[in-house]
Amino acid sequence: MPIELINVDYAYEGQAGDPIAALEGVSLRIDDGEFVGIMGHTGCGKTTLIQTIAGLKEPARGEILLDGLDINGPKYDRRLLREKVGIVFQYPEYQLFETSVERDVAFGLKHSGLDGAEIVQRTKWALETMAFSYEDIRRKSPLSLSGGEKRRVAIAGVLVTQPKVLIFDEPIAGLDPKNRELFLQVVSRLQREGTTIIMVSHNVDALGEYAKRLIVMDHGRKIMDGSVTEVFSDLDRLKALGLRPCAPRALADMLAARGVSLPEGIVSYGALLEGIAAYAREGGAP
Repeated sequence: MPIELINVDYAYEGQAGDPIAALEGVSLRIDDGEFVGIMGHTGCGKTTLIQTIAGLKEPARGEILLDGLDINGPKYDRRLLREKVGIVFQYPEYQLFETSVERDVAFGLKHSGLDGAEIVQRTKWALETMAFSYEDIRRKSPLSLSGGEKRRVAIAGVLVTQPKVLIFDEPIAGLDPKNRELFLQVVSRLQREGTTIIMVSHNVDALGEYAKRLIVMDHGRKIMDGSVTEVFSDLDRLKALGLRPCAPRALADMLAARGVSLPEGIVSYGALLEGIAAYAREGGAP
């Protein structure tokens, strides 16, 4: 189920009534099962980009194709979009409202036409996917949970519809390290199982560790688009944009400048540690 954007423009209306460009001539393609990170400064167009992909904003110009069909076309069935694409906004826990976790997660299936047994099974699967014990959590009030647990419940409420594409807007902002790592591992597993993941984040270390491809936005334009290694290796361009690479990439470059020979393309802490260990085994002194 590829997603394709063709020359997409979007503009907001300024205070004086003049248009302010949020997206300009954005073209890209995301294939099935990719894990794509989107990064850039606040106001660069990241959130507008994912909202147009999710069909929440209609571009002023250009096309957004899902399975080859224009989602903003007059004959497109928007129910297909809602079934195939799920979006999780920043701080989704603020949207919890039901009296129990089970009811909150199952709410997305209210008009699905599924029978009660199937809804229970989907709800159980979604909660267990987010690393909960279904029996332990199902009757609890969502409001009684910790911040990290609330966010995982809110995400389960999107997962329950089993979308083929999951879009996240700053999903790990404000999470403690334990819940951040748990969330990223769950999302990574979903991607390995075939779900397409699109994630906006300022956390470049998380993107370096888990994403496979990076799109860099600046002033509404797609400035960089490539593998995580390619993007984080272009230090001059990142610096010109006022951005930094992930910490493992920066540390690897610092060590290389001091004569420590490491493999090319390091973007994760695991790869960095393996490279240092290999260097030490070969008689180097990091």
